[in-house]
Amino acid sequence: MLEDKISNKKSGILLYGLTPPKLHSDESKIKAIANKQIERISKLDIDGLVLYDIQDESSRNDAHRPFPFMETLSPDVYNDLYLKDLNLPKIIYKSVGKYSVSELSTWINKNSKRIDYSVFVGSPSNKQKTTLSLNDAYQINQNSDTAIRLGGVTIPERHHKKNDEHIRLFRKTEKGCRFFISQCVYNINNTKNFLSDYYYSSMESHGELLPIIFTLTPCGSLKTMEFMEWLGIDIPKWLKNDLQNSKDILSKSVDICKDIAVELLNYCEGKKIPIGFNIESVSIRKTEIEASVELLKEVKSLMNTYEYSSATALELEY
Repeated sequence: MLEDKISNKKSGILLYGLTPPKLHSDESKIKAIANKQIERISKLDIDGLVLYDIQDESSRNDAHRPFPFMETLSPDVYNDLYLKDLNLPKIIYKSVGKYSVSELSTWINKNSKRIDYSVFVGSPSNKQKTTLSLNDAYQINQNSDTAIRLGGVTIPERHHKKNDEHIRLFRKTEKGCRFFISQCVYNINNTKNFLSDYYYSSMESHGELLPIIFTLTPCGSLKTMEFMEWLGIDIPKWLKNDLQNSKDILSKSVDICKDIAVELLNYCEGKKIPIGFNIESVSIRKTEIEASVELLKEVKSLMNTYEYSSATALELEY
């Protein structure tokens, strides 16, 4: 169903996002992690699985990193070797800056029939030296005889600073992107400002509105919240205060994520902006994993309600 929703620019895409295990973990531990993930995810009613390609983002932020960077398995390798039994479309993130033209070309040709979708990710900072730009990577894929179906990254916080995120999306669309996945959302105003510019610019230019899949992430501790901010996720002061003073920060964050989902669904429904959600589970803590599953089910129920309401309204028109 994922291909149908993307091709027809439908709302309602629901994804689950994971980080592969640490690179130097024991083989037995990797298999155990994969088996637990397969068991958990196979029970979820979702359209696809997102597998992240983790980068060291220290070049983007001079502040102390709350959690040390630990390299993970390549998401395509993790998928090929350990998640083959999970019968779901996979969206493989690919950090392109560390590859040469020939290396990325080879990877595309090798994986075009093995990978359902990929999201190319550029350098986290212009301070970081790279061998390949994101635009170069898009061009290499377009010039390939066996191009991979692409999605792109969108960052509402970047729009708040530069006011051009909607323009970036139109340019990425021209370069082959068919959908977008956002950075984790906690600032609803930044997100709605970006959506407003995206919508009204499309009206002026007659550009297509592609599905935007907003990432929601439960926050289980103050240190996790600190790490989110280090990554560039904007948490408004009032919201930060609420989380810091909550008796159960994890439960509070799940409620906040649900509120954000409702507000985005309300805002986008009237404008017919196709949106969906990606629920992240990047923690190894059992309580946070369970919270991500709870959030996913709640968001699924919310989207079903909106789909039913839209269908009823359409029936009434006729």
